[in-house]
Amino acid sequence: MTTATAPAPASGYVPGLEGVVAAETRLSSVNGQAGELIIAGFPVEELASNALFEETVYLLWNGELPTRQQLTEFKSQLDANAKLPDATLDLLRAAAKQKIAPMDALRMATSTLNLNTPEMPGIDPLKHDAILMVARFSVIVASYWRLLQGQEPVAPRSDLTYAGNYLYMLFGQEPSADRARGMATYLNTVSDHGLNASTFTARVIIATGSDMISAITGAIGALKGPLHGGAPGPALDMVFDIQKEGNAEGYLRRKIEAGERFMGFGHRVYKVRDPRADVLAVAAKRLYEADGDTELYNLAGEVEQEALRLLEEYKPGRNLKTNVEFYTALILHGLDLPTELFSPTFAVGRVGGWTAHCFEQVREGRLIRPQSVYTGPTDSQWVPIEQR
Repeated sequence: MTTATAPAPASGYVPGLEGVVAAETRLSSVNGQAGELIIAGFPVEELASNALFEETVYLLWNGELPTRQQLTEFKSQLDANAKLPDATLDLLRAAAKQKIAPMDALRMATSTLNLNTPEMPGIDPLKHDAILMVARFSVIVASYWRLLQGQEPVAPRSDLTYAGNYLYMLFGQEPSADRARGMATYLNTVSDHGLNASTFTARVIIATGSDMISAITGAIGALKGPLHGGAPGPALDMVFDIQKEGNAEGYLRRKIEAGERFMGFGHRVYKVRDPRADVLAVAAKRLYEADGDTELYNLAGEVEQEALRLLEEYKPGRNLKTNVEFYTALILHGLDLPTELFSPTFAVGRVGGWTAHCFEQVREGRLIRPQSVYTGPTDSQWVPIEQR
């Protein structure tokens, strides 16, 4: 029986930890007011469009870009560890028979990645597991997608870049340089982004002294949630619906007046246009132009402008601007990825940042243990079960 409640929450409580600083990091800086993202010292616009994904991961792990020799050695490490354990492939085959969603398959497969894998001489277990995950995430996603289609996995090739290999393993044919560049730009763009929910999850787990595999598996679990994983698929669906209807304003007005969200617009941090949207918009334009068909790209630009106009009309002052999901949908569609692979492909890019944050948190060497404010009763009286 309850007779009283505790006092109201203390003023220090912040729902969702909004604005609470929980870590120091050299990995990325997000300025939501200025629309700025710095990744390991580089503006995202500069890094994403120039670096190989291997270079970005090396940068996140080591704090500097690799020399040619260092890049060759790092790529050799990734290539040498790209083959999936038999147990992982068996799990993926079983999951494909049950048509399990790709994100669930990635989560399950990640926990098996260090099975029957020998230690790497001179490399500590933490980095060993990080290499395994970066090397194998793309192989998991590509292999699982092919198994879902009733096809056999395609083995990775050491002569291709990481991004090019991912597309090769998905489709069984070597991608053009433009397509490989488009995928690399996307993976770089999403490689790290402050203390987001999945990154925080990874840091909390590794801070307990747990292992890297557990930390990254937990991060995938956080990314799976629709409030974090985002809505690239629905953003693309909206563009396709408008393409069929032929009336962007009418479609969007009905949507907003029905209280529905415009997927791909608005962000918890950015109060101006998401800088990652700018990067991916440029990359998508180049990709569609290289393929010789810019109709969808041009339509997406018209939809974006109409959506922004109506958001300002219906929700003035809310600063609901284009976010990364809108142009994620466009570039991944241009690379022929189905919408079911949008979130897993995001994870392929983000694993570089997740592992880098784990390294950082281990160096910090401190358990993450915030407090909570109790709001329940304080003077309940025990009642024997016979009298309840």
